Amino acid sequence: MRHSLLLVLFLASFWYSGLKAAAGDRPNVVLIMTDDQGYGDFGVHGNPIFETPHLDAMASRSASMSTFYVCPVCAPTRAGLMTGRYNYRTRAIDTYIGRAMMDPEEVTLAEVLSAAGYATGIFGKWHLGDCYPLRPMEQGFQESLVHRGGGLAQPSEPRENGRRYTNPILFHNGEQVRAEGYCTDVYFEAAINFIEESRSKSQPFFAYIPTNAPHSPFHDVPEDLREYYSKKDLESILVGRSRDKSSPEGLDHLARIAAMITNVDQNVGRLFAKLDALGLTENTLVIFLVDNGPNSQRFVGPYRGSKTDVLEGGIRSPLWLHWPARLGAGTSRDELSAHIDVMPTILEACQVLPPDDVALDGRSFLSLLEGKDAAWPERTIATQWHRGDVPTRYRHFMIRDSRWKLLDNRPAVEEELATAPEFELYDLQADPGEKNNLIDEEPEVFARLKQSYDEWFDDVSSTRPDNYAPPRIILGSEHEISTALTRQDWRGSLGWQSGAMGHWSVHVAQPTRFDFEVILDTDSPGGVVELRLADVVVQQTIEPGADRCEIQDVLLPVGDAKLQAVQLLDGKQRGVYQVIVTARR
Repeated sequence: MRHSLLLVLFLASFWYSGLKAAAGDRPNVVLIMTDDQGYGDFGVHGNPIFETPHLDAMASRSASMSTFYVCPVCAPTRAGLMTGRYNYRTRAIDTYIGRAMMDPEEVTLAEVLSAAGYATGIFGKWHLGDCYPLRPMEQGFQESLVHRGGGLAQPSEPRENGRRYTNPILFHNGEQVRAEGYCTDVYFEAAINFIEESRSKSQPFFAYIPTNAPHSPFHDVPEDLREYYSKKDLESILVGRSRDKSSPEGLDHLARIAAMITNVDQNVGRLFAKLDALGLTENTLVIFLVDNGPNSQRFVGPYRGSKTDVLEGGIRSPLWLHWPARLGAGTSRDELSAHIDVMPTILEACQVLPPDDVALDGRSFLSLLEGKDAAWPERTIATQWHRGDVPTRYRHFMIRDSRWKLLDNRPAVEEELATAPEFELYDLQADPGEKNNLIDEEPEVFARLKQSYDEWFDDVSSTRPDNYAPPRIILGSEHEISTALTRQDWRGSLGWQSGAMGHWSVHVAQPTRFDFEVILDTDSPGGVVELRLADVVVQQTIEPGADRCEIQDVLLPVGDAKLQAVQLLDGKQRGVYQVIVTARR
């Protein structure tokens, strides 16, 4: 948040040129985004196995943008969705080890709507920072019920959660709570309660429901639905190499993914039923999208590719907008659009001016859906993702205009890649399945799009002087007494692997004495934990069989630093699982 914007934001609540409705008619907004559900995972898109009747019905009643893009992986999509800006401007460039932390100075959709009088709530997966000042609470959400990191059953969760999706440990406005029920059911129930409370206060609301389903792992899913899908011909929707390598385990995973997807669908049905019962359906804008392609090689309609790819199957998403008061059912526009357009579109719908000093990359497409503006200026959309602390020019990117798409789809998961770019060029009007590479036949198109990409890459990479460094976690602030440092946010080349090493980029806000609870990677045979920050080095003996130890009453110097905690045993050192840092008051 940029605090200098607050006055601008408070003045923005009821002016927006070209709108007819009065301020009292501002819509409510519900924004739903699922995790690792692909373009083809819907009955309405031709999937013969996955059952999504409520989402199919929503699609039939909605307006849509049919050429809509997201990023190849989740946190980058979330950063663009929340800010209306390319994620390479926001520091959220990857999914883990400090690369999924959005700069706190970014202005979010929730901040703008909150300042304009909306009740704002998030229920599910944030994935843009777990510590102050990066949490949803600091980024405009008055109500938050979220898990840490990129998902449940990841190294960011409290160890006592035990990888559960059912009855999970979540964080309600920053406080750890044990929820009751399956995680997706919990999120929608909390969102419905938030909607009911907002209605009782006659306050417009923005409810953001980003589920972590159907993201892996798949061990804890609704059992009745898993059993139902286990009897289906799941092999029929496998594509590519996965069809050749189908196995009982792989088909079981697919049944579990299908179970999670249908559970989401059931909750969407619950949500619409509640909106109907409350008399809110007519003037509530409900938006649905996915965050990236599917998490296995399965049916993606006319496209190819899956999660992490910059092929169409990895980055195409449905975008359905259900708003009976303003948008006609079945209205569909095929102009090029993306996740960065959602924030400006919602702001226009809510009659809220975007902040003057925030440069949005997206543009509102509301007038297109209302049939008011036939002109949509030619544009290009770009996206890029790969592992590594700093993006590499031409590595795993795509850029496209209304017809042509240039891409490099070399492997993205290696930290470093020494091979030269392998450019591909497709005419998407004639070849939506990207089967005919025209890179040699269309040199002028290649040169034009390559130049557009270079300009885009240079622009987004120069947003800040240290554009791709992670934001610092602030220790000792009055806003967060206890801070959980996890492998999600540490910097280390081995990531989450057992025995990996890493450090956290922190800022100590004021002269403070801290207690440290060091949670070990595994139950320990003994040894020593060593805590390091600048010139401060403190050791604590580990009792054999212990899974944690405490280091108390340590004075840390004010300022920026790297904090590291390691376990020393038999001349070797290894990273720890988490460090809970608590300021003494």
